Amino acid sequence: MAKKYTAFMLAVILLFLLFGCARDFSSKSDNTDSNTENTIQPDVTTDVPPDTTNAEGDTNDVSDTSGTDETSDTEPPIIIKMEQADRIVNDMSIEEKVGQLFLARLPVYDGESMILQFTPGGVVMFGNNFSGKSASTVINEIASLQSASRFPLIVAVDEEGGTVTRVSHQTKLCKKRFRSPRELYDEGGIDLILSDAEEKCALLLSLGINCNLAPVCDISTDPSDFMYERSLGRDAFETSEYISAVVAKMKELGVASVLKHFPGYGSTKEPQNGIAVDERDYNDFIFSDFLPFEAGIEAGCGAILVAHNIVNCIDPDNPASLSSAVHRVLRDTLSFEGVIITDNLSSATITDYTDGKDPAVKAILAGNDLICCNDIVSSYSAVLAAVLNGEIDEGRINESAKRIINWKISLGLIEADPD
Repeated sequence: MAKKYTAFMLAVILLFLLFGCARDFSSKSDNTDSNTENTIQPDVTTDVPPDTTNAEGDTNDVSDTSGTDETSDTEPPIIIKMEQADRIVNDMSIEEKVGQLFLARLPVYDGESMILQFTPGGVVMFGNNFSGKSASTVINEIASLQSASRFPLIVAVDEEGGTVTRVSHQTKLCKKRFRSPRELYDEGGIDLILSDAEEKCALLLSLGINCNLAPVCDISTDPSDFMYERSLGRDAFETSEYISAVVAKMKELGVASVLKHFPGYGSTKEPQNGIAVDERDYNDFIFSDFLPFEAGIEAGCGAILVAHNIVNCIDPDNPASLSSAVHRVLRDTLSFEGVIITDNLSSATITDYTDGKDPAVKAILAGNDLICCNDIVSSYSAVLAAVLNGEIDEGRINESAKRIINWKISLGLIEADPD
């Protein structure tokens, strides 16, 4: 009897061990799938991008976090304060909500009047806003803009270094122009890049500028490429390392970074008609162009700027800035939940794709949150009219306004509610 009992118990133990191993193996397999669910899994057998058949205006509500990795220890910083953003936006008038969707070019004179009339989400400053001015003058002018605005402003510049500098080429504001990232990287690698980033952030913050429309994520290694002079000039992996380091440093120092120019110019040459056309297949973007953007998102960047180039493999009919298909790639494939900004829509060639109408309406329907433009009067009026006549649903405006307010909360421009 004892022998039979012993044999029976050994059999039970053996079955238990086998069943436990099977469950363990299954659990590991399930974990592997869930951890890779939100990363790009390229299909080397096809060049077809994710579904692009939905109508324009299809966007993802950032309050839906079902696509995020549930194994993460903390929530992505872009959605932490979304409930607070909801309350702020719910208290806004429709005119104020529409205004928040604009990153308007700051006029040289009387910027306060523009702020009071349109309540823009932010302003972008160019060289003529700084020309011949002392640091104290710039500081006082930006402070006056902030005082005039009901909601704290994003104050942005393009201070990439090299060929694109709005502030540092002004001798009254900076002793010398910031060098290009490519030149810095070639000389001193990431260490010199980060030292340069610290100097840039210190200068911008000292003037009241809280957002740099940088870094450039475009990958180019050929001097004849359209974006070569403004790129790091290295491959996707080195560029990704650069982007990750710069975004993290800017975040640490309190300056908003903006990744550009999605989905990437790559090896595109100088456009002949104002719009660059990219004929590469989709796998090129998966294995190369998207990687620096993914690195920046992972490092905590809250905003991405979309280019005016046409990427045939995603949407052959519209510039990326006006393409709902491109925005779905950014939201769904790259899982980006932050603010999407258009490149400057005040370009004559853009209206070729909007039947001559103001492009701001189509840009919002495509999925942009923040409209960068020179002429806020025309664009604001067009968007407000489209909301009032039902062409743009107010819920669509609310989505973008909440993302923008949440971005401001994450930057410390709006005081966060206590936890």
